[in-house]
Amino acid sequence: MTTQGPADFAGQHLTVAGLGVSGISAARALAGLGAYVTVVDGGDGDKQRAAARELTAEGITVRLGDGDTLPEGTELVVTSPGWKPDSPLFAAAAAAGVDVVGDVEIAWRLRGPGAASWLGVTGTNGKTTTVRMLASILAAEGLRTLAVGNIGTPIIDVVLGQGKDGEPPYDVLAVELSSYQLHWAPSLRAHSAAVLNLAPDHLDWHGSMEAYAADKGRIYEGNTVACVYNAADKATEDLVREADVEEGCRAIGFTLGTPGPSQLGVVDGILVDRAFVENRQKQAQELAEVSDIAPGSGTPAPHNIANALAAAALARAFGVRPAAVRDGLRAFHPDAHRIQIVAERDGVTFIDDSKATNTHAAEASLAAYEHIVWIAGGLAKGATFDELVQKSAARLRGAVLIGADRALIREALARHAPDVPVVDLDRTDTGAMSEAVREAARLAEPGDTVLLAPACASMDMFVNYNKRGEAFAEAVGELTARDH
Repeated sequence: MTTQGPADFAGQHLTVAGLGVSGISAARALAGLGAYVTVVDGGDGDKQRAAARELTAEGITVRLGDGDTLPEGTELVVTSPGWKPDSPLFAAAAAAGVDVVGDVEIAWRLRGPGAASWLGVTGTNGKTTTVRMLASILAAEGLRTLAVGNIGTPIIDVVLGQGKDGEPPYDVLAVELSSYQLHWAPSLRAHSAAVLNLAPDHLDWHGSMEAYAADKGRIYEGNTVACVYNAADKATEDLVREADVEEGCRAIGFTLGTPGPSQLGVVDGILVDRAFVENRQKQAQELAEVSDIAPGSGTPAPHNIANALAAAALARAFGVRPAAVRDGLRAFHPDAHRIQIVAERDGVTFIDDSKATNTHAAEASLAAYEHIVWIAGGLAKGATFDELVQKSAARLRGAVLIGADRALIREALARHAPDVPVVDLDRTDTGAMSEAVREAARLAEPGDTVLLAPACASMDMFVNYNKRGEAFAEAVGELTARDH
């Protein structure tokens, strides 16, 4: 079953796994279509009980404290992205012959005639930035669009809201898709899609790098116009080669160097297109200047130039004019906590990249600056740090380590950067950030960058990476205030 209209869900008995944002959205949407919905969640805390009360008042059954047992009569399980494929609930569903899908799959099935095209973006890092750049470019073209999916706007809500309340329908959606979401979306067939990069991440969920890559590669299945890959990351091109696409769909690369035919790249500080031009063997189309990428936020880091090229490739695949690429990039403003300048003090720049929650993201951040005092640490999620430290050692003025798994980074520094001064803060309370910033400022010299790029998740000390970034900014503010 890969196509359904809203009416097809009426009267069905559906189980939604998880009381997170996407689970609550799916439960409400499906109940609104006339389905009998039961939500299951293994938790039974205050947050779950509050959500359960709201859903129960809307006629939705909620079962807390037991996420393993399949409710009797279930005809389809709709899972939240984080639930692992080997969860007992899904084993029970398989034994009963019941399919398990995600909210993205449901949204795809619910699209009506003339529905908006989907331009998909995935990758280990850069998804949100690229999707937001893409939405800005599409809007500059005059298209009605929205950044949706893993970026925070539940895609089911968007699909079901098309054309309601007198609002015109969307022309195209910029869709951020995680590996989790792609795993549970077997029917998805995008207009065009990009895999930005591949590096080990979430391997505890997927089980292996091969499984993780395969789920990322699902985004290319059935593409009709373009599969966009990173020319500097062969694994992304390999996924294109393996994909089963519509006849005529093209492989489009992006590179930070001079582009070849069917690529976008950079020449003398200009983003150029040799893919969507009449004679790509001999011609190139100027799209924008590198300085057009989020102007006012400093020189863009290399990985953000790559993100802009990927967004431009998807937009050009959809027929967007070159001028709209330039205007959209100029209008784009980066997310908070993603290479965000917090302050400059005594010739030292303080940068918040709290969103660098894995080694791949931290590597890109570290590569953007010449002399760095690095604040790092947190929950490693099974990661190792030798390669990251090896690549970044020459840039490090010093390092300040915080968080539960900081010893892993300290040991990598001892092996590959033994001359770099290291401050190891043996504390995991939220106040540790103030001490970390003070120590980093002590190690820094004029012209240096104090960079919060933890390479780890935040939940050992903070609710999320946003709170970690806010704590960093507050600590920098306290430091600056003491100077006056």
